[in-house]
Amino acid sequence: MRYKTIPVVLLIAIIGFTAACSKKPSDETVAKDIQDKVAADPDTRDSQVAVAAKDGKVTLTGRTSSPAAQQKIEQIAHQEPGVSDVTDQTVVDSNSMAAAASTTMAPAPVVTQPAAPAPPPPPPPKPIVIPAGTVFTVKTADALSSKTSQSGQSFGGSLAQSVSVNGKTAIPAGASVNGTVVTAKSKGKVKGEGQLDLTLTSISVKGHTYNIHTELLSNTLKGKGKRTAATTGGGAAGGALIGGIAGGGKGAAIGAGVGAAAGFVGGAFTGNKQIEIPAEAALAFTLSQPLTLPPPSE
Repeated sequence: MRYKTIPVVLLIAIIGFTAACSKKPSDETVAKDIQDKVAADPDTRDSQVAVAAKDGKVTLTGRTSSPAAQQKIEQIAHQEPGVSDVTDQTVVDSNSMAAAASTTMAPAPVVTQPAAPAPPPPPPPKPIVIPAGTVFTVKTADALSSKTSQSGQSFGGSLAQSVSVNGKTAIPAGASVNGTVVTAKSKGKVKGEGQLDLTLTSISVKGHTYNIHTELLSNTLKGKGKRTAATTGGGAAGGALIGGIAGGGKGAAIGAGVGAAAGFVGGAFTGNKQIEIPAEAALAFTLSQPLTLPPPSE
């Protein structure tokens, strides 16, 4: 009786194994399920992949849209029931990756507003023009004389008062000046007249020297001590003494009783003496031509 039960058990096992084998999905079903899942997944549906299955072994071929999609397709195949092995022969489509990268990385269009026009540059500063007729009050550095000075002799001095244009100082006091003795003629003891004519030739401002032109300042001494003074071109007559001490000497001050239009000369003489202009005497020279200076520095 015991020996008859063994075939029965074996038969049941065979029947169970056959039933289990009958429940295993077919290769066609496995391939179709994988294909459908790849097409439905948003990460892999843009890939062109073919699925082949044989005896539980799946082979993937074709092109995937990205490395991530390739990995996801292989994962789907491994998770499919009845699959024992997956061979992935797909390649990543470089054109799809470039298009995706271009779409992802393309910068948003930049909307630029038209640039506002640049403001016009400021006008260049204008030069300083000191007009003709301006008086330069000069303190002499050298003593001058109708007897000892020579025609063509140079003399120096400095500006005793600043010169202003439009209320602003154009040349400061103390600026160096140079001049020329145009005529120097000694007075005779009995006859003849003494004469001393001067003009300015240049002035130095902030380290630069400029040529200037002034009216001729003429001082004449006639017989018996009669003296006349005039500025050629219509300047003041009658001596136009601004500074100087009678009898000569240094330390002459600018006279308060003579106006700015005075034409000449702080001369000192008595009787038949010569025309004498001591050092540091104050003289007034009138510009005969305008003087142009560079624009003021910022």
